[in-house]
Amino acid sequence: MKVAVTVPGRFWLFYLAQQLLKRGYLEQLITSYPKFEVKKYGIPKEKVSSILIKEILFRGWHGLPGFLRNAYNPQYFIQETFDYFACRALRKADIVAGGSSSFLRTLRKAKKFGAITIVEHGSSHIVYQNNILKEEYERFGIKVEPVHQKVIEKEVKEYEEADYIAIPSFFVKKTFLEKGIPESKIIHVPYGADLSQFHQIPKTDNVFRVIFAGGMSLRKGVHYLLQAFSELNLPNSELMLIGSFNDEIKPFFKKYATAFRRGPAESGKGKIIWMGHIQQKELHKYYSQGSVFAIMSIEEGLALVQPQAMACGLPIIATTNTGAEDIVRDGQDGFIIPIRDIEALKTKLLYLYENRDICKKMGESAKARVSSGFTWDDYGNRMVSEYERILAKNAL
Repeated sequence: MKVAVTVPGRFWLFYLAQQLLKRGYLEQLITSYPKFEVKKYGIPKEKVSSILIKEILFRGWHGLPGFLRNAYNPQYFIQETFDYFACRALRKADIVAGGSSSFLRTLRKAKKFGAITIVEHGSSHIVYQNNILKEEYERFGIKVEPVHQKVIEKEVKEYEEADYIAIPSFFVKKTFLEKGIPESKIIHVPYGADLSQFHQIPKTDNVFRVIFAGGMSLRKGVHYLLQAFSELNLPNSELMLIGSFNDEIKPFFKKYATAFRRGPAESGKGKIIWMGHIQQKELHKYYSQGSVFAIMSIEEGLALVQPQAMACGLPIIATTNTGAEDIVRDGQDGFIIPIRDIEALKTKLLYLYENRDICKKMGESAKARVSSGFTWDDYGNRMVSEYERILAKNAL
């Protein structure tokens, strides 16, 4: 079995490539990362086709002032550019798996030489995603189209033309079924955690610390987390936010400015802490100083920060739209609550705050849950089994 993987960036598809390489199945990895960066992930350069132009365009656009970024959305152009060069670089393989919205040209070429094609999609159906995010922006008076219309159109064509669609959670699967995608076309395999990077170290204080990691955005529901934590106003507690800052969340940070500080400043000064970006290899140190991990996302497939935090001994409070239901057993490893439900979030936080022994036991359960079923090796085993199944089916 020879498998080619194409991804504009890294995402979870580098872990897929690593798992395929480990088993001798990786034929080619096409990415916008330079080869010297890909080598850090253990993938030899002879397996890598690097398309740097996509990364240059993407990073260049994000480096522009906000008013220029808002004047033109190059999302479709950048994805098309990657797809064009990926199509040219693609070598023959039995299976070609590609990141959605950058795969249509490459998919069609793969079909010409008889490969089975799989769209890799890490979030909900693109139409559902656009609609729910647009709804969220409108709730706060922000007029924006979350996903470029041409990207939506292209991705829907990819869903139609691909042999299979690989997705990570029951939540995502539900959105695809609701949009008419047949269940037989869906490959459902949850993501995992790298236990060599994410492991628990001793907590050094008795502060009840709520951890969130991810982009500070409306999509991630950070505004709901800020409100719930601030209204609880629990003694000897902190909310630690880790990740990049989006302009759309600034009004909410200003609203809770009296409780806010940047970085681990003097003890007792500010109960909401924004740490900014932390390198992945350092994240376990911050997770391990937490009491609970909370994520209030409006929409995503299966947030990788969840199994990462669980591996570091944290119980999870997550919405139904984070993919958490695939890995978090409600009431055992944490809690699953509805999106936008601030009162439910406050209730669960207060419960864990008042019952530290239960909070600790839930964290231990979460750690065991990930360690024995949701590592990247577990993901690799499941995905390869799916590949073998569809190849056998195709051979009939």
